[in-house]
Amino acid sequence: MRLALAQLDVESAAVETNTERAVDAIADAAAEGAGLVALPEIFNVGYFAFDSYARAAEPLDGPTLTRVRDAAREHDVAVLAGSIVEDLGASSGGPADEGLANASVLFDSDGDRLLTYRKHHLFGYESEETRLLTPGESLETAEIGGFTVGVTTCYDLRFPELYRDLADSGVDLVLVPSAWPYPRVEHWKTLPRARAIENLCYVATINGSGAYDDATLLGRSTVYDPWGTPVATTDDQPDIVYADADPEMVAEIRADFPALRDRR
Repeated sequence: MRLALAQLDVESAAVETNTERAVDAIADAAAEGAGLVALPEIFNVGYFAFDSYARAAEPLDGPTLTRVRDAAREHDVAVLAGSIVEDLGASSGGPADEGLANASVLFDSDGDRLLTYRKHHLFGYESEETRLLTPGESLETAEIGGFTVGVTTCYDLRFPELYRDLADSGVDLVLVPSAWPYPRVEHWKTLPRARAIENLCYVATINGSGAYDDATLLGRSTVYDPWGTPVATTDDQPDIVYADADPEMVAEIRADFPALRDRR
């Protein structure tokens, strides 16, 4: 399956502009033969636009994800809608004060919703995320292009037990939408590589591009194979990263080098 990581230029609080860029990237990647396109974390609002979270929050059937769903269907390609700020009350039909979440949705090529992932580990270091958002609890998986796919988000990379839970669920491809800023370049390169090596699976990190008042995203969206080898990457400018991923490679490596079997 051909993966496409859409490293978008994400402008602060520019929801319409950012969503239009995402839809354009989906069309471009599909034209290049992608089977799965992945978008960055909070690609419509911008992760660091904390003052805009409440105003821009949407349910899962709101305008942003509806446009992504329609693009997936129109271009016959699966899409991970990196994440949005979800209005939990509006999504569930529950109380208006139910809260907000950092929610990723995976659509198949028919526009059907296959999984929803709400970020488990909320970032507290110089961030408003822990104050504004509710952490997720569930860990869903889905089948796409011969892969069992799981999703985590950005800061989750620092918590390896989450990835081990995904491996135990049969996941062989993890998509990681992110908004990872400078200066933590080496962390960004080391953590997903370690998660791929530990779990003998593909890990694809989808970062944004762009500068905010107090942060600049470092880009470098990358696909790591089950040996932890970076097979496709880019710099910090807007780009689409392509990589051909093979589920049979995961099965063969896990059979030939059965480290997961030797846990105690």
